[in-house]
Amino acid sequence: MSVADYMTKKVITISPDTKVSVAINTMKENKIHRLPVIDGNKLVGLVTESSIQEASPSKATSLSIYEINYLFNKMTVNDVMEKNVKTISQDAQLEDAISEMRHNQIGVLPVTNGDDVVGIITTNDVLDGFLDITDYFVDATVVQVIINQDRTGVIYEIGKIMADNGFNIQTLMVTRNLGPIMIEMHVDKTDGQAVKQALESAGFEVRLVVSQKIDR
Repeated sequence: MSVADYMTKKVITISPDTKVSVAINTMKENKIHRLPVIDGNKLVGLVTESSIQEASPSKATSLSIYEINYLFNKMTVNDVMEKNVKTISQDAQLEDAISEMRHNQIGVLPVTNGDDVVGIITTNDVLDGFLDITDYFVDATVVQVIINQDRTGVIYEIGKIMADNGFNIQTLMVTRNLGPIMIEMHVDKTDGQAVKQALESAGFEVRLVVSQKIDR
């Protein structure tokens, strides 16, 4: 799961001498919330709706909307952009991007290939990636197997039971930080109860989860 797999590849960029009013219109027209700022071939900043808002005159001022628009027509992106921009390589793992965003409390990372900006990844892209990885939109039953005592080969044991009974595993994930180890499988929707019975007969603690699935 690399960043390149889930990043937005169509990147709209602007130069630092672009007027702020043009940047605002560009974001509105393309329904986006941030623009990487490129000087030549070098990433020099990131302009966002919030960085423009922070640079806007306070509501307490007596400036009219016309005066504010005049200011934005004079100001350039260089005046309002964030200059200390965190980036991530397209070859990095998706979890590296998540860690970088969480650590720096940011919601976007320009994606680079060497010095070139080749994409952008946001928290929404990461969430879309999670839904994709878990096959959320595939009709399935979620089977959770609780492992109170970890041991070598436990996933093989579960896989063998599934294979011997002709059950299909759509996805499989293992979580270790929520108490007992939990192996979560998405199986064919009609097989949920039969999978539960087969695993319980082999001594596993099993529960079925009803997903409150929302359509796309």
